[in-house]
Amino acid sequence: MHLAMLGIPEILIFMVVLPICLAFFAFWVWMLVDCIRSPALSDGEKIAWTLVIVFTHALGALIYLFAGRKRPS
Repeated sequence: MHLAMLGIPEILIFMVVLPICLAFFAFWVWMLVDCIRSPALSDGEKIAWTLVIVFTHALGALIYLFAGRKRPS
């Protein structure tokens, strides 16, 4: 479908929702990579957090960011 065939609401949805979805996806990948590469987490913690992030998507990534991510001292 061409953009010329879309009405104003569809174009706004395309221009607003798509970047938000891409931002959430990038955040999800960032938290997943951070979890896997974190030297502060044990192997068991990495597996558990990876499963949480993978199966709960953006919500799991947010939970990991605030509850599971250990910042370097």
